[in-house]
Amino acid sequence: MSPSKPPPAAVLLAAGKGARFWPYNEVRNKCAFPIANEPVIRRLCRQLGTLGFGQIVVVTSASDSSIRAALRRLPGLQPRLVTQAEPTGTADAALCGLAALDGEVTGALVISGDLVVADQDLAATWARYQLTGNATVLVERLNGAPTDWLCAEIDGEGDALRLTSVEGHSRDAAWRLAGVTALPRRHWSRLAEVPPVMRHVPVGGMPPAERELAEALAVLADDGDMPDAVAASQGLVDMDKPWHIMEATAAVLREMAAICKESIDATARIAAGAEISGPVVIGPGAEIGNRVTLQGPARIGPGARVINGAIVGAGCVIGARSRVSDYCLLSAGSVVGEECIVGHGAEFEGVMLYRSYLYHYCEIYGVLGEAVDIGAATVYGTLRFDDGLSTPRIGGRREHPRDGANCTYIGDYSRTGVNVITQPGVRIGCYTCVGAGVVVYRDIPSRQLVLLKQETEMRPWGPERYGW
Repeated sequence: MSPSKPPPAAVLLAAGKGARFWPYNEVRNKCAFPIANEPVIRRLCRQLGTLGFGQIVVVTSASDSSIRAALRRLPGLQPRLVTQAEPTGTADAALCGLAALDGEVTGALVISGDLVVADQDLAATWARYQLTGNATVLVERLNGAPTDWLCAEIDGEGDALRLTSVEGHSRDAAWRLAGVTALPRRHWSRLAEVPPVMRHVPVGGMPPAERELAEALAVLADDGDMPDAVAASQGLVDMDKPWHIMEATAAVLREMAAICKESIDATARIAAGAEISGPVVIGPGAEIGNRVTLQGPARIGPGARVINGAIVGAGCVIGARSRVSDYCLLSAGSVVGEECIVGHGAEFEGVMLYRSYLYHYCEIYGVLGEAVDIGAATVYGTLRFDDGLSTPRIGGRREHPRDGANCTYIGDYSRTGVNVITQPGVRIGCYTCVGAGVVVYRDIPSRQLVLLKQETEMRPWGPERYGW
């Protein structure tokens, strides 16, 4: 009897510092950030399990408890975590993970742990590798500046694409590497040969001192052993910067909407005066109250309460035990985390994480970290006088976000006083308080208290001023 074939294996890379993801990298690894209330790394493991991958190794940095917490109690799967001693690049991280695989694995899928990608694109990359036995990469046609990405030149058509060259942060390219690579075992040793700085870059491109997996692919192409390529069929997002949260959320909500089938738990309560249109998924113990307008597709978590005139637009996700109430407005495509409050007259569009509160009378557009408390009458500005998009800076470099350019991004465990106004595109750090009446024109670092200093004038006044 021939020996059984080992199940497919995958390595997820989650050891980077994620500095460009600020302020959401301060209390978690960016791979543990939740999209539609599911951490990205957990979503990837779940997808791989569905596709039949029986062995999953996650490469993390030392003491990365946020990754461990994100993978806790993952049904049917036991991903193994290994530690990269020092984050020296994706080539070293991949080597670390591949070395930890058990058995006679002939090849493995190596995936960036901060990637939001569709099941079918993961499946297509692995299927192509199994068909040809060649290294295979997932690529995406560029819709933006090539200088943001590890770029690729692609030859061929349809199902016969080949990667002919790789250039890091190219000035002129049509495709980018999408963070999914199937590597046959015979190429694993190539990762150990990668130089300490990527050489395939434009002249003057200034690569950092990191050993890149992309450099190994570039050398393969140079040597004539060109990897196969699979063009992504669905939207995918590399969670590198805070505005990618909005992009990734929109992609996942579209995916969820496409498969949404009505399901209302027997213990859920729906008032006769509620108006519900479209398919909804309502969890155990949830409540939909009188005068509520709820537009599907929507997902309401266990124990959540949508009550007393709340208006919920299409495609929203409301987490377990949250309260959305009292004539508030959730705009279409918004995500409310677990145990949140969106209260009287609050208007919200975007993403809010676990236990964030919008008690009343505020207008919020953007991303709220965990346990953020927004003061009454806080308003996030969304439209510039020139009707343009904000161009925030990261590391001194101007960015041009495709989505979420004019959002406000507020980090975990921060709060605002009453009547705070933020200008479009600003970021507010973690553990920061913005005092009453402050107008926020620029980014605020973490661990700051910002107070408004005002001048007042006092004069005598009384009945005599009115002729008495």
